[in-house]
Amino acid sequence: MRPFHGVRHPTAIAFDLTARCRAYATKMPRESFFNSITAAQLMGLPLPLALEQTTTIHVAVEAPAFAPAGRGVRGHKVQLMGDDARMWRGMRVASPTRVWCELAAVLSLHDLVAAGDYLVAWELPLCSIADLRDAVARYPGRRGRRHLESALVLLSDRSESPQESRLRVILALAGITGLVANLRITVRGRRFRADLALPTWKLAIEYQSDYHRDPGQWRKDMTKREILATVGWHTMHVNADDLKDGVELVERILVVISSRRHAD
Repeated sequence: MRPFHGVRHPTAIAFDLTARCRAYATKMPRESFFNSITAAQLMGLPLPLALEQTTTIHVAVEAPAFAPAGRGVRGHKVQLMGDDARMWRGMRVASPTRVWCELAAVLSLHDLVAAGDYLVAWELPLCSIADLRDAVARYPGRRGRRHLESALVLLSDRSESPQESRLRVILALAGITGLVANLRITVRGRRFRADLALPTWKLAIEYQSDYHRDPGQWRKDMTKREILATVGWHTMHVNADDLKDGVELVERILVVISSRRHAD
């Protein structure tokens, strides 16, 4: 099989991104690297489904060299900013900070924050918020700069899923302040975590993915909700459909906040 001009491979790899990248790497100039969407895919960053499934390979070279071209390849002629690439599972790939800056040109603000939260997640960070802030200051690209500057102030190293990140952005952009991601709450020696919390109003907002449909998890969620209620916490549940209508969701949450404010 010839996945790219000048490259032969013994198996059909059209839909295996890693294999396609490894095959293409055999003909890449030493100074070039996989970047943008391809680098994000290789690193496992959360992306919208259309980008997550694309098979086009993005490859960067430093200007003024000619950007590579060909079937299934999109070349980028870029200006370097220092520490632009690193080895990732045997392939030369854009650094996490550069990848995030490049993604600003193709992602919405909500998705850019979700990708940034993944990079800085406290349990296994690929970089820090400070690293991203420094990269934005040095990044020579213009497309998406406003997104980058807006996203920086919305990042959290405590978010544990892309949907939690998107939910937090919806609420933050609506002017709801005091949000804490994955707040730890202890009740009579038992420890719980709220996906998103407003401690001032003792309001926990839980994102319910399909994972929570498991009977055992559903029972745990019920027990958690009732135990938190004994110490004054109110729990709201949010799902993927709710995120499609952010205006209605915000209005609903504001009604709950108002009711709890008046109750105090």
